[in-house]
Amino acid sequence: MLQFCALFALWSTAAQTFNLDGHTSHVAVTRDAIYVSTEQSLYQLHLDLSVVRRVSLRGLRFNTEPTFVRVSDEAAWNSTFTVNVLLPFVSNNTMVLCGVLDDDCGYCEVLSLQDVSTVLHAESILLGPVKNRSASVTFLITEAMGPKENTYILSTREQSSKTKKSPCSLEEARLLLFNTDDKQSGSIFSFTVEPPTTFGCRANSLAVGFIDGFQVDSFIYLFSNVQTSSGNSVRLLWLNAKHKSGQVKSNTLKSLRGVTLSTGDPPDSRGKLLASSVITGTKPLWWSGVFSVDGSPENTELLLFDVSPDLSVSVDSDPHFTVQNSTFTEPKLVRPLRTLLKQSHMSSVLALTHRTHWLFFIGTTDGQIIKLVVDKNYQSTCPKVLYRANDDREVFPKLHVDEVDHKHIYVAFASQIMRIPVSKCSTYTTLHDCWSAQDPQCVWCNPTQRCTFESDCQHSSWVSISEDFQQEKMISFKSEINTSGQITVIVELHMSVGPNSPDNFACQFSQDCKPSPPPSYPQCTCVLSNILPARGLNLIVKLRMWESILSEKRNLRNCSKITGPPSAALCRVCIAAGCGWSGSSCSWAKRGSSNKIVCQVMESHMNYMKPEISSVSPKVVSFYGRNHALLKGHNLNHVTGVRIYVDPACSPSESPVWNNTGESLTFHIPSTENKGVVQMCLVLPDDSCHGNAKITYRSLPSCKDVKPGSAWLSGGRIITLVGSHMDLVDGVVQSHSPLETRSVLFSKPQNITYTSLPAENTLTSTVFLKVANQTLNCSKPITYLPDPLFTSYTFRSSGYFSITIQKKADKLDIMLEELSVWAVFEGKEYHCIMETKEADFYTCVIKNPPNADFEHLKIQVWNTTVILKPESKSTSNLMMIFLVLMLGLVLMLCIVLVMLIAYKRKHNKLPVQVNDLMENQEMDIRNDIRQEGCGAAVLTQDQGPLQISEALVDTKQ
Repeated sequence: MLQFCALFALWSTAAQTFNLDGHTSHVAVTRDAIYVSTEQSLYQLHLDLSVVRRVSLRGLRFNTEPTFVRVSDEAAWNSTFTVNVLLPFVSNNTMVLCGVLDDDCGYCEVLSLQDVSTVLHAESILLGPVKNRSASVTFLITEAMGPKENTYILSTREQSSKTKKSPCSLEEARLLLFNTDDKQSGSIFSFTVEPPTTFGCRANSLAVGFIDGFQVDSFIYLFSNVQTSSGNSVRLLWLNAKHKSGQVKSNTLKSLRGVTLSTGDPPDSRGKLLASSVITGTKPLWWSGVFSVDGSPENTELLLFDVSPDLSVSVDSDPHFTVQNSTFTEPKLVRPLRTLLKQSHMSSVLALTHRTHWLFFIGTTDGQIIKLVVDKNYQSTCPKVLYRANDDREVFPKLHVDEVDHKHIYVAFASQIMRIPVSKCSTYTTLHDCWSAQDPQCVWCNPTQRCTFESDCQHSSWVSISEDFQQEKMISFKSEINTSGQITVIVELHMSVGPNSPDNFACQFSQDCKPSPPPSYPQCTCVLSNILPARGLNLIVKLRMWESILSEKRNLRNCSKITGPPSAALCRVCIAAGCGWSGSSCSWAKRGSSNKIVCQVMESHMNYMKPEISSVSPKVVSFYGRNHALLKGHNLNHVTGVRIYVDPACSPSESPVWNNTGESLTFHIPSTENKGVVQMCLVLPDDSCHGNAKITYRSLPSCKDVKPGSAWLSGGRIITLVGSHMDLVDGVVQSHSPLETRSVLFSKPQNITYTSLPAENTLTSTVFLKVANQTLNCSKPITYLPDPLFTSYTFRSSGYFSITIQKKADKLDIMLEELSVWAVFEGKEYHCIMETKEADFYTCVIKNPPNADFEHLKIQVWNTTVILKPESKSTSNLMMIFLVLMLGLVLMLCIVLVMLIAYKRKHNKLPVQVNDLMENQEMDIRNDIRQEGCGAAVLTQDQGPLQISEALVDTKQ
């Protein structure tokens, strides 16, 4: 059963994946389905990413309406529908699909939301951008004239000198309002405004890119980057969509107001907006934006703003946008309320609310999904990584939540959609672990005794984290003393509780307590009956809450007796004892702070020279960390460790140091869940931390190719491994000799080189990258072959010496750069410069050769040296004699063979000639007999030539 629960927990926290047939262009999510467009397909998926249907975006182009008709994947096609707008119209049960055809002419379809293969309406019109989708936004708005409401499509287009224009549209407006119904004036997709009103850009706006837009109540919010001669400005525009009278579209455009968003200090810092998300249900209206502070992807911040409409801003006086070309004024500057997160490579954000907390889901360009929880006081927890890709796959700019259960978010990558759980509740097995996760979406469910989502706890008997993040521990102790010297200990549970509070809450102390107030959730009180001893008093308290029993042990001390030079260590001892830190000394809880944060800012007052950091090598590592990092600096003698902070809200990790010379030391850079930049400082014996340096965690190295793919048995061939982040590799291991690690000879981000290991016989060896304490596979192996064999060489001289070396044929494919050749004469080596390679012949030249024959060649193939000697003259003479003898022998054999053949042919012809002769004689005899009329012989057909001859002889006798 426990194994089943563990497997269920792993399954429930695992991400689901759906691979697309091309690059993602748009994603839309409703309560019933997910819609995704790529270059060649439109997908309709269930919420679990199973396919409902796929529709081809390829078809046939016609000159009459409809100008485009889809065809099946197998049919011939001559045009592709590139989708730039994917807009679900849920209340109308339709999907608006717009884009361009191959000639950049606009085309739109209205599809059934339940079946996207059903086309309800098609029209040739440009709605949305021609190309750059990331700099334009399109969404539905509702405009009201009194009680009457109309839904329109608001569509913006980027402006820049590089903007591609459609040959089929002359409209230059940056913002258009399109009809969604034939019953509206001008019919569906009409963008006519009466009286004519154009939303455009002023001349000082060199480039405009729209990042996000939405409507809350009657106001429309538009966020854009505007490039001017003085730099980039992040602009927030408001449009009022509720009117008492007049023309609705025109009045909405004329209500334009705008402000400029600052990224912080200095106040006029502009930065660049990358992504945004509104925090719905908040008043005033809070909004979060991902900003590139200096224009680079490495320096990104998540900022919080109040974006409530400022009606004090004059209408149509914006310096960058205009409706009626009216005069403009300098824009009002709005500064952020809080910097929520500093994290490199952020590219997308989704904001949600959960009870009193805000939840931020952040995507990055290096393949991470990070969850950040913020309380009502803008304090955040330690960012948690929900998903981390091994490589640098970029997250699509928009994240979407599952609108049914709010337990998953949908994340798009280049050609993939993922469904990722918003929390890992099921992986926490105890109440303490569930609370320590500091995730408001996780509750400890009393009936099931499991950590789960609130909606999965049916009886509403649950506890979760408290509404603020001031307390680091689930159970806190406070010691107070009154004027008479009586000490009171207050124990408190820092939790929020569901609708059903624990009715059996009770406390038990290990020390006798005087009559004290009865326990009342979440507090218990104990008035001590005796004075605290100098060594302190060990106090154990057990708390009962439903079926759960919690236990906590503390050593209570007299707060006024905790003394010493003010230091971070003394501060922590003070707070751990249930006391408070006030100024530079420990006091009773009511008189000082009991938050450990006050200890982090304290300096060391002990007799130590403050250490300084000059450099750290390496300073860029993979998220597996790095062994044996080298730190250099000054005053390092008393340093006991290196402390690394991923985020100020996270508990730091600490690494011990060794080989400390006072000017340098060695330490291990630990692994981490996060990619990004972290801070590090040096720890002294009093637990204070000094110095400041940065370490960047990146994706894992990825090995995609091995060049060459073969090596010789003796080893030592230079192998190049090609991939990404290869400069983060510590060493190379091969499968046939796993205990030996090869050092990296040359390293850069795209490739590294190393020398191959020797092997005893021909085999195939897998290559592994060693990264800290882990190994990663290369995609291709190395094949081991016998060592190269150089057989002979020839030379010719014509002003310079040209040497051609022959090698026995093999599959090593040794290149020119792998060979070094010297010709040796009287002990002196003359370098032969490699020039050409043809099959297994290598040619090199010596520019200034001596006037004599060389004694031998010295051939070096990386770390293997071969001596190739010329053939001697005696050997050549013997070889010549041998060849002459062999030639004579072959000639004699040929003569004998010819004679035998001739004899055989003559022997085969002799019987034939004899038979012919005998037949002729027989014919002569017969003729003679007929002529003379006599003869002693009787000729029969059965008699042979021999018998006839005998008869003739006898007659003559």
